[in-house]
Amino acid sequence: MTAQALSGGFSNPPHQSSHAFRAILESFARPGTLWTIRGAQPPAPLSVAAGTALLTLADGTTPVHLAGDADCQPVRDWITFHIGAPLVAPQQAMFAIGRWESLAPLSRFHIGAPDYPDRAATLIVLMDGLSNSGAHLTGPGIATKTLLSLPEIAAFQDNAARFPLGLDFLFVAGNRVAGLPRSTKVEGA
Repeated sequence: MTAQALSGGFSNPPHQSSHAFRAILESFARPGTLWTIRGAQPPAPLSVAAGTALLTLADGTTPVHLAGDADCQPVRDWITFHIGAPLVAPQQAMFAIGRWESLAPLSRFHIGAPDYPDRAATLIVLMDGLSNSGAHLTGPGIATKTLLSLPEIAAFQDNAARFPLGLDFLFVAGNRVAGLPRSTKVEGA
């Protein structure tokens, strides 16, 4: 384990995690809205928002999958030290983190079961930027419609068609997050 793995966690865990948890919940309750979270300083390629989300949502019993360049020794060591979450294959993950391309194919992740739709995976997607442009979002938590810069459209349309099963997505860039629950309908711009 490197010395870098020992730093970058919350300096005031109760305060920082409660603020981040509230922002993440709001991002799912109001899909397409952008929220700021901070507190973690994880190793690259994780952003401040990605690290903060993991510190807030995962614990020592939460299976996490690292995809693509997120699956590197500094990130593995950081998660092991700060969270203690088991690192697993995609099929066993409750949370997966990586760039959109490295998370594909989405069929590898658990979409819940008819009796337990809440046992689906949440994918934390590392983005270069987030903006209220691009895809049109409608559904619960959205008054009329909103826009969100998504990496593609078809995968999210297929995901919404599985509701109440399906994946949930948390997009992260810098210190910003945007949630996209499986109940949200996505249409092209």
